[in-house]
Amino acid sequence: MSLQEIKTRIAKAEQEAGRAPGAVTLIAVSKVQPLERVEAVLDEGQRIFGENRVQEAAGKWPAFMERFEGVELHLIGPLQTNKARQAIELFDMIHSVDRPKLATTLARLAQEEGKCPELFIQVNTGEEPQKAGILPADADAFVAECRGLDLPVKGLMCIPPVDEEPSLHFALLAKIAERNGLSGLSMGMSSDFETAIALGATHVRVGSAIFGDRSHPV
Repeated sequence: MSLQEIKTRIAKAEQEAGRAPGAVTLIAVSKVQPLERVEAVLDEGQRIFGENRVQEAAGKWPAFMERFEGVELHLIGPLQTNKARQAIELFDMIHSVDRPKLATTLARLAQEEGKCPELFIQVNTGEEPQKAGILPADADAFVAECRGLDLPVKGLMCIPPVDEEPSLHFALLAKIAERNGLSGLSMGMSSDFETAIALGATHVRVGSAIFGDRSHPV
């Protein structure tokens, strides 16, 4: 699969869902990809990328940003509070705000730094004990808490359980976002982004379908 093919599929899914062209932002998930693969995708014109770890992103992206204008970085993996300051400096959006302690840390650092990336609250729609995220029942209160801290909450993010129909989780996330007046929905990955778009995704996170399997370096 190429970047162009993914973009074509996104455009088709937007059209079929009756959504405006360009309503969906493609995040190319470049975590643990060899630098030459990332560079090839940059050369093709992609500028929005997702990383899982602050440290990996810090080692990879400053050099690329010097060479390629307009790069936008999204943190899509879990964020430890001790890495929060570095994350605020490096990322344009953080998709994994998943607990009150992280929210208060980000609020304090945003005051100190005078800036804050746009934030997505991660909701554990499958209520999986091993997975990060706010439980659906606690989501409304946590959105209110983040807003009370003056954090720029753009929307919600979820990662459905691997063995369940993703559409149920996407629909649940959309419902929580709607009742909280949030426009951003970060949902859908390589295998299910078209379903996510049909259910309102504004950001889809696609890695292997663009870069190929991560376990086989070029």
